[in-house]
Amino acid sequence: MTNNHHVDLSHAVWRKSTRSSGSRDCVEVAFLDGGLVGVRDSKNPTGPALVFTSRTWNAFTHSVIDGDLAP
Repeated sequence: MTNNHHVDLSHAVWRKSTRSSGSRDCVEVAFLDGGLVGVRDSKNPTGPALVFTSRTWNAFTHSVIDGDLAP
Protein backbone atom coordinates (compact mmCIF):
# COMPACT_ATOMS: atom_id res chain seq x y z
CA MET A 1 0.00 0.00 0.00
CA THR A 2 1.06 3.56 -0.40
CA ASN A 3 2.34 5.73 2.41
CA ASN A 4 -0.04 8.50 1.38
CA HIS A 5 -2.55 9.36 4.04
CA HIS A 6 -5.09 10.71 1.57
CA VAL A 7 -5.64 9.96 -2.10
CA ASP A 8 -8.48 11.73 -3.90
CA LEU A 9 -10.82 9.01 -5.15
CA SER A 10 -13.66 11.36 -6.14
CA HIS A 11 -12.96 10.95 -9.86
CA ALA A 12 -11.98 7.29 -9.78
CA VAL A 13 -13.61 5.00 -12.34
CA TRP A 14 -14.28 1.74 -10.50
CA ARG A 15 -14.44 -1.55 -12.41
CA LYS A 16 -15.45 -5.09 -11.54
CA SER A 17 -14.15 -8.18 -13.23
CA THR A 18 -16.11 -9.31 -16.26
CA ARG A 19 -16.17 -12.71 -14.53
CA SER A 20 -18.08 -11.38 -11.55
CA SER A 21 -21.71 -12.30 -11.27
CA GLY A 22 -24.41 -9.68 -11.01
CA SER A 23 -24.12 -9.71 -7.22
CA ARG A 24 -22.59 -6.91 -5.19
CA ASP A 25 -20.10 -9.28 -3.53
CA CYS A 26 -17.14 -8.16 -5.59
CA VAL A 27 -13.89 -6.30 -5.38
CA GLU A 28 -13.67 -3.19 -7.54
CA VAL A 29 -10.45 -1.72 -8.90
CA ALA A 30 -9.67 1.80 -10.11
CA PHE A 31 -6.52 2.83 -11.94
CA LEU A 32 -5.64 6.23 -10.52
CA ASP A 33 -3.37 9.13 -11.42
CA GLY A 34 0.28 8.74 -10.55
CA GLY A 35 0.31 5.00 -11.25
CA LEU A 36 -1.75 4.14 -8.16
CA VAL A 37 -4.41 1.44 -7.97
CA GLY A 38 -7.45 1.66 -5.71
CA VAL A 39 -9.29 -1.41 -4.42
CA ARG A 40 -12.66 -1.39 -2.63
CA ASP A 41 -15.53 -3.63 -1.62
CA SER A 42 -18.48 -3.21 -3.98
CA LYS A 43 -20.91 -3.73 -1.08
CA ASN A 44 -19.62 -0.51 0.49
CA PRO A 45 -18.75 1.92 -2.33
CA THR A 46 -18.58 4.92 -0.01
CA GLY A 47 -16.44 3.06 2.51
CA PRO A 48 -12.66 2.90 2.71
CA ALA A 49 -10.45 1.84 -0.15
CA LEU A 50 -6.96 0.42 -0.21
CA VAL A 51 -4.46 2.17 -2.47
CA PHE A 52 -1.41 0.40 -3.88
CA THR A 53 1.46 1.41 -6.12
CA SER A 54 1.27 -0.09 -9.60
CA ARG A 55 4.40 -2.12 -8.81
CA THR A 56 2.77 -3.71 -5.76
CA TRP A 57 -0.51 -4.30 -7.64
CA ASN A 58 1.34 -5.96 -10.54
CA ALA A 59 3.27 -8.22 -8.16
CA PHE A 60 -0.01 -9.25 -6.50
CA THR A 61 -1.84 -9.97 -9.75
CA HIS A 62 1.10 -11.95 -11.13
CA SER A 63 1.17 -14.00 -7.92
CA VAL A 64 -2.52 -14.78 -8.37
CA ILE A 65 -2.04 -15.75 -12.02
CA ASP A 66 1.00 -17.89 -11.21
CA GLY A 67 -0.85 -19.68 -8.40
CA ASP A 68 1.58 -18.51 -5.74
CA LEU A 69 -1.28 -17.58 -3.40
CA ALA A 70 -3.10 -20.90 -3.63
CA PRO A 71 -3.55 -22.79 -0.33
